[in-house]
Amino acid sequence: MRLGLALLIALHGAIHLIGYREWSKLAAAGLPGDRTLVPLSPTGSRVFALLWLAAVVALLAAAALQVLRRDAWWALALSGVILSQGLIVLAWPQAKFGTLVNVLLLLPIVAAAAHARFRDEVDSEVRALLVRPSEPHASSVDPSELARLPAPVRTWLEASGVVGRERAQTVRLKQRGELRTRPDAAWMSVEAEQYFSVDEPAFVWKVTTKMMGVLPIEGRDKYASGKGQMLIKAASLVNLVDAADEKIDQGAMLRFLGEIVWFPSAALSPYIAWESIDATSAKATMRHAGKVASAVFTFDPRGRMVGLQAERYLGGGADAKLTPWSVSCSDWRTFRGIGVPSRGEVLWKVESGSFSYYRWEILDVEHNPAGPYRRESGARTLSEPGPSGPASKKAR
Repeated sequence: MRLGLALLIALHGAIHLIGYREWSKLAAAGLPGDRTLVPLSPTGSRVFALLWLAAVVALLAAAALQVLRRDAWWALALSGVILSQGLIVLAWPQAKFGTLVNVLLLLPIVAAAAHARFRDEVDSEVRALLVRPSEPHASSVDPSELARLPAPVRTWLEASGVVGRERAQTVRLKQRGELRTRPDAAWMSVEAEQYFSVDEPAFVWKVTTKMMGVLPIEGRDKYASGKGQMLIKAASLVNLVDAADEKIDQGAMLRFLGEIVWFPSAALSPYIAWESIDATSAKATMRHAGKVASAVFTFDPRGRMVGLQAERYLGGGADAKLTPWSVSCSDWRTFRGIGVPSRGEVLWKVESGSFSYYRWEILDVEHNPAGPYRRESGARTLSEPGPSGPASKKAR
């Protein structure tokens, strides 16, 4: 589709060479410029010819940038289309059919502009979240801090490798996976990035996918200052989901609590309290911004987190009801010395049975990063995954 659009833009630009050639000949011959809706003087005819050439340059350059996946292609294409349409209107009797092509090009250009705006807004949220606290260097996790924790939580933190290491203040990670919205819906491949603040709990999760393999979908889920919001857009233009209420707040808070498994030192945060259940499980209760959320973490004998269960609102609004929600882990890796779950799935327990709606894989995790992942020009995801540290440790 990308190459097809670039080809259409290039062909449209090439056709404008005809206008440039014709009006250059008229201007050179000194013929009256009465072939336009507004008569042109000889000087006006020369300027008119040069404007056709300017449209050629703008459209061909936009096509080249589209092929090279450069973000600026849409701005140049929009300038070319606007200029093209102005010339077509002035030379309407001869050039009116070019309007059809301009209308055809306008939708993907507007979608690209909306995508750039949405992306920049989310990037601004990410940059604000990653601002480090006044203490630039986080303290290390001391073994004595684990004494107050239930035995399985203590074993988990020791096995994860956080003891003696700098505790996480901010986090960035990459995911890929599969997502579906209904039990009978097809799986959609997704790519996602997530950013966390730990001392003041918050996250921003941004995801891209395609519906039916064609329609681009992008979304942003976030939690900040005790508030959650989920925003999902089709082609960056149409809101499919824009949810923010107390039930969404509870779901976002639970999500943060469950996802501390990717930065285990957060288990020691003052807003999280642990309660022993048995030798392999413990209950975590998070209190933040006047709200409370709890989940049960389950661990295997090696101290690896294998599951999480909680009651979470399914959806938002008046119809949302507390529904059993669970996360299961099936693989583990070590990133930069910290062992974390790297594969798993997320399920709802609905009346018809278990509804698995997200299968995830972690590709990179970094604590206290210098900033967001670097974005490749025109790419949907950000590049520059860091090294995964020691050799990966896997178990299924």
